Amino acid sequence: MLRGIDVSAYQSSSYDTDGLSFVFIKATEGRSYINPKLSAQTKRARDAGLVVGFYHFLWPGDLTAQAEYFVRHAPEQRGDVLAVDWETTGEGTRASNAEKDRFIRKVKDLRPHHRVILYANRHFWRDVDTTSYAGDGLWIADYVTAGKPRIKADWRFHQYTDDPLDKNVADFSSGSALREWAGA
Repeated sequence: MLRGIDVSAYQSSSYDTDGLSFVFIKATEGRSYINPKLSAQTKRARDAGLVVGFYHFLWPGDLTAQAEYFVRHAPEQRGDVLAVDWETTGEGTRASNAEKDRFIRKVKDLRPHHRVILYANRHFWRDVDTTSYAGDGLWIADYVTAGKPRIKADWRFHQYTDDPLDKNVADFSSGSALREWAGA
């Protein structure tokens, strides 16, 4: 298992990279939000030699516009991983299964040389998702022992805690295996 974290505007741009193999950085949300720390957080990860992923917090409605917004603002470098964060919005709404699937497919069309994955919590994966479509991989949030999420699906990344920040593990044998999978 490889260690990693995910960060957003709530975290520092000088987060600790010691012992990490990867980081996911929130890039965008909906069609109007861009993480104000995106550039600095990306530079920190790249300077540390980490595999970098970017995620978009998905809202219901106009998936094509959201996908285009995401790829327009997410930095692009060979080996970057792209993810959709599918959960309940602050307004209590959520994108449908079909919208989630369309978004992933559109991002794959727009960035065909990048891995595109789904981030969902255990509840969404087990009780909301009806298609089991996760693009190139599943990033599951389930706050239990690292690397042992309570699901019966293949997963690539597991967020196992959010205290004091979002910590993750990746199911790869080595950093070079992760880089190869990511296309770096």
